[in-house]
Amino acid sequence: MLAAERGAAANTLTAYRRDLEGAEEAIGDLTVAESPDLASLGAVWASLAASSLARKCSALRQFYGFLVDEGLRAEDPSPALPRPRARRPLPRLLGHGEVEALFVRAEAEAAGDRPEAVRLLALLELLYGSGLRATELVSLPLSAVPRDAPFLTVTGKGGAQRMVPVSTRARAALARWVVLRAEGSKLLFPSRAGKGHLTRVRLFQLLRALAARAGIDPEKISPHVLRHAFATHLLEGGADLRVLQTLLGHADIATTQIYTHVDSARLVALVNARHPLAQRGTSG
Repeated sequence: MLAAERGAAANTLTAYRRDLEGAEEAIGDLTVAESPDLASLGAVWASLAASSLARKCSALRQFYGFLVDEGLRAEDPSPALPRPRARRPLPRLLGHGEVEALFVRAEAEAAGDRPEAVRLLALLELLYGSGLRATELVSLPLSAVPRDAPFLTVTGKGGAQRMVPVSTRARAALARWVVLRAEGSKLLFPSRAGKGHLTRVRLFQLLRALAARAGIDPEKISPHVLRHAFATHLLEGGADLRVLQTLLGHADIATTQIYTHVDSARLVALVNARHPLAQRGTSG
């Protein structure tokens, strides 16, 4: 159902399967489990982080909702599940100077047109310049490279497609990479073996190694951190939150709103400068 009706991504399906199998190992056959069985999972999962517990409970609630909708169960026992109050974590921040240091190093290494270095520069440009998710980036087909219009067609979570602008810098890096990449693959970033695309794990490793060479703590760098930097720095530059939601491919603007905290000083200054009451000054 998740795959056919909701278009859930492969990673989502794997995570849900793992959560359901783990619950079944703890309490037995889920299709006949009752409320006390589900309530006991609170103790089984007591050591988990709130976010992990929330995800497992979500998987079970959707599972029992499916059983009831399909007439396989008369009652839904999922209200007995623990209800953790998971706080949305704030994104790790990357300063403009650190981003600049990454690019300086990547550009210097790519100056000699060594394929691996040019590829890394293209990956970096798309992560920070277009805000792509790691999976979206590594799985791009060669046909996604813009020719006339400066946009990429990206397939995001759940198979949803969106148009993402590509900067002049990124287009130049992509043009260099397309010439150097191995022929025969329909993927923009094929693996070394040529049987699939570059993996997310390998992308993560490449970025951390680049950070170390650029004199930045590798622990601060990941594909998702660069996506956060894209969003944060756009917001600092005055981007509209709805536009940012579209660029990031967020289904819910509440997900995008997490970025508003990172520019609180600018927002306070904006209120002080633009609000009508600010023009009246202070008295005393």
